[in-house]
Amino acid sequence: MIRRPPYPAILETRKEIEKHINELLEIDFIRKIGHNKIVEITTPVLITWHYGKSRLCGYLRALNNYTKANRYPIPRIPHALDKLAKAKYITKMDCMKGFHQKGVKPNTMKLLRIICHMGIYEYTRIPFGLKNAPAHFQRMMDTIFKEEILEGWMVMYIDDIIIYSETWEDHVQYIDRVLSKCTPITLKISLKK
Repeated sequence: MIRRPPYPAILETRKEIEKHINELLEIDFIRKIGHNKIVEITTPVLITWHYGKSRLCGYLRALNNYTKANRYPIPRIPHALDKLAKAKYITKMDCMKGFHQKGVKPNTMKLLRIICHMGIYEYTRIPFGLKNAPAHFQRMMDTIFKEEILEGWMVMYIDDIIIYSETWEDHVQYIDRVLSKCTPITLKISLKK
């Protein structure tokens, strides 16, 4: 049994936690655990900052210590940059909420319970902070966009889709092709980036 209490948090941090919890509840990426449910595992949440934006993270170290590593390869950045060297046009698309786009199996949800001053919640999607999340997401994206990667005009880096080309006409066609592939599988792309 791994049941940890919530971390104490200052008012500013509690407001950030509330913002993220409410947002994740609204889009069904987490769900609240009822007060009468037996809860053996809870993980306190943290707020981390990434490029000036806050991110909710479960402190999943205990779970990660018992998790067998997924050895799926993550691309090396210098290798990706080599591919972009001759490109005249480059577009970077970011998958909105990255890992959260992939659901988790119902029997796994009880391992992904978080606790904060608002109560206990469980993830219905892969959370940030999970040991194998990057490798799992990279594998999923490589599988979805296998043809495009093999054709040599796309690079995948976890939740970033990088499209490159030498002509504008090809570039527009590639972007349309990627977006057309994202729509039926409900892969959401962030319009902010």
